[in-house]
Amino acid sequence: MARLPYIDPNQAEPRVAEALAKAPDLGVFRMVANAQRAFPAWMRFGGALLDPDELDPLLRELAIMRVAAMTPGADYEWVQHAQVTLDVGGTQEQLEAIKHGELDAEVLGADGRLVVRFTTQVVHDASPDEATYAAMSARFSPRQIMHLLLVIGQYMMLGRIMATTQIDLDPAVGAGALQRSRQPRRDPPPTAR
Repeated sequence: MARLPYIDPNQAEPRVAEALAKAPDLGVFRMVANAQRAFPAWMRFGGALLDPDELDPLLRELAIMRVAAMTPGADYEWVQHAQVTLDVGGTQEQLEAIKHGELDAEVLGADGRLVVRFTTQVVHDASPDEATYAAMSARFSPRQIMHLLLVIGQYMMLGRIMATTQIDLDPAVGAGALQRSRQPRRDPPPTAR
């Protein structure tokens, strides 16, 4: 049982209720919504981190999965993003390699191995070693590296929220639900009178 209550959208501030209405019905969103002033901006930030034009979605998910694997109590993050990883082209073998800390596994591919090694060092040591940073700089643009750092930081924070609040597990919703939550809702066209 979660340590904090999940926000009921019907009892939330209007802008929080509006943000929740755009999100998949997941406990993580209703939990973070307790921070009612910060929640709408946090949702926009989280949506921006899912932009496939900023970083390859599979590399992003491999990084998220590595953060989840390294964060005790982040089972919720693992369950949700394992399905997203598969949805964006990842494999069960890649998930197993990450879960077991096999950072040099061939199944990760060259870019995947580099991103997972970078993520591991950022989470564990706050900064990658010089060789890993040089390899990242040779392969990825400053924009992509910064985006990856923001992804790592976001999911480190979420893992700690999940562990601290002991959030209840939800069934995985997959990439489709997360992508739909990024799109603005459109009101239906007015009906003719």
